Amino acid sequence: MENTISSTQQWYEKSYTQAGFKAQRLYPNEELLRFMGRNFFKIPFNERKNIKILEAGCGSCSNLWMIGKENFAAYGIDLSAASIELGKQMLDKWGSSAKLTVGSMTEMPYEANYFDAVVDVFSSNCLAVADFENFLAHVSRVLKTGGKVFSYTPSATSEAFTNYAPAEKIDDYTITGIYRETAPYHGNYYPFRFETPEHLTTLYNKHGLEITAMELITRTYNNMGEPFQQISLEAVKK
Repeated sequence: MENTISSTQQWYEKSYTQAGFKAQRLYPNEELLRFMGRNFFKIPFNERKNIKILEAGCGSCSNLWMIGKENFAAYGIDLSAASIELGKQMLDKWGSSAKLTVGSMTEMPYEANYFDAVVDVFSSNCLAVADFENFLAHVSRVLKTGGKVFSYTPSATSEAFTNYAPAEKIDDYTITGIYRETAPYHGNYYPFRFETPEHLTTLYNKHGLEITAMELITRTYNNMGEPFQQISLEAVKK
């Protein structure tokens, strides 16, 4: 699946190089904030530097600046070198810090049992199923026992998936990109995976990760003309 990862890297490199910070939102994902609140914000501020949190697919650090600003030991990895350079600027803007790496979430260069949490906000969906399983294997490896996972990923109930033409299928859950002009996220011309709760549960369990909470988040686009759903989930390394 190296060719699909390469196509994603090329797409994002071009996007971040041409659009800069406009390529991504500037503020943290709301569901990620809820996850942090449930699990980590209760820890006293001066004790948080002992908590290591990795964002896979950190982009320009619109989530990661918050994690660092809240005094956690923040780490980020992204395929795009351009996004990492923007991320450094974002961190500086907010007086935040994080250790950033250019690399693939399917080849995480971190030691085993290192992180207290791994978060994935609309990033691992760019992996076809085989690559996603590789990602989950790495997540399980780098997490401490009892470590947490947060993921926010597209649902297969979205019309962008049920009516995906003229895109094509890569596997049962992944299409070649969002090519229908009226679809939300049209123009994202790279592998785009949509998931079901059942499939996610099977894959997470396979890699020693137990899903403990899962919600469906819906918003509409095109003046309420088309719904798009995201699955927000929390898991723990068994």
